[in-house]
Amino acid sequence: MLLLIAGLFALFLISGMPVAFALALASFPVFVLTGTMPPTVAIQKMVTATQSFPLLAVPFFIFAGNLMNSTGITDRLIKFARLLTGWLAGGLGQVSIVLSLMMGGISGSAVADASMEARLLGPGMISKGGYSKADTATVLAFGSIITATIPPSIGLILFGFINEVSIGRLFLAGVIPGILLTLTLMVTAWIVAKRNGYAPDLAEPPTFAQLSASFRESLWALAFPVILIVGFRFGFFTATEAGAFLVFYALFVGFFIYRELTLSKLYEAIRGSVTDLGMVMLLIMMAAVLGYAVTIEQGPQQIAALVTSMTEQPVLILILVLLLLLVSGMFLEGAANILLVTPIVLPVLVHAGFDPVHMGILLVTLINIGGLTPPVGVIMFTVCGILDVKTGEFSKASLPYFIAMLVFLAALVAFPALSLLLPGRLM
Repeated sequence: MLLLIAGLFALFLISGMPVAFALALASFPVFVLTGTMPPTVAIQKMVTATQSFPLLAVPFFIFAGNLMNSTGITDRLIKFARLLTGWLAGGLGQVSIVLSLMMGGISGSAVADASMEARLLGPGMISKGGYSKADTATVLAFGSIITATIPPSIGLILFGFINEVSIGRLFLAGVIPGILLTLTLMVTAWIVAKRNGYAPDLAEPPTFAQLSASFRESLWALAFPVILIVGFRFGFFTATEAGAFLVFYALFVGFFIYRELTLSKLYEAIRGSVTDLGMVMLLIMMAAVLGYAVTIEQGPQQIAALVTSMTEQPVLILILVLLLLLVSGMFLEGAANILLVTPIVLPVLVHAGFDPVHMGILLVTLINIGGLTPPVGVIMFTVCGILDVKTGEFSKASLPYFIAMLVFLAALVAFPALSLLLPGRLM
């Protein structure tokens, strides 16, 4: 039955069916053909998947991210990032990477970050910075992966919800890897810029007064990740309560501090949030049905037995799981991959002795890297579509960044303390 489920799911994806419907229809045989479960159970699983207090963090953070983009915070962050790094080789490419680090504490979504930066920075990188279209798309797409680790990452929320791992610990665990990934990509962008002759965006480094003024303007956005860490450390709020707090925080900044949030912009933020949330929740509901079907057929146990029959070495088990996720990331959208695949492979890794929080950072990052690869790379297609870049050109230009990503992932595997230091010290 598991082979039938996998075959149907692959067939539906190849036919171009939306992932959410492919998830639901692939589970159809378990509820209809086997007779072990009535079809009404599938409906119950769809409903119960949405009845979760931790899952409330998703709509709150999505809404807060859209609000932040409507308050003028994004423009101020771009200015601050440009002063920080625009004078380096690669200019606006370096700016986009640092901006992704800052936006990680606001948008929480790699696709949203890539889409926003492709529209705001992409044309300037091509016309002013001298970047080719392919190099522009590459640096913007890879930079967006930073938002997979920096809190409040939607991917980490979904991982914590579906695998019953502390979302607060996951948020804290992502801070150091997020900063390390930023530095790794900046070095890579510098090397690529030197090789291709991409000039800085600024003629000289900014003065301290310029940096201080821009920092003060951006302080309201930069303060939120700090508020998150302090709130989790002292138990002021859970991840869900933090999301609700951020909504009020964004409203306060928009209406009373920057005074750029109007009723029309608020309506657009609400409308965009409903659209984004509808997509995410539909995936969650349908993945719950398929996940339950796979559990009934003892899928996790069979996969665990298969992996352990091949090797009992923890490192080799981890490499096999990472390869599995890298392949699945080529065909599944990130949220679907987290909801469908990680509940199957995480028990295998925990049984092999790995920490679930450490694995959460590693797996969610790797799954988002899958969004940069064909044939279903959502981040890749988003950026290439906006900038009119062929996927073949994107893949060729992305080779140095893929090498950098491999180095970063190897560091995460070799040094678990990169992920576990902050949760261990602060919680």
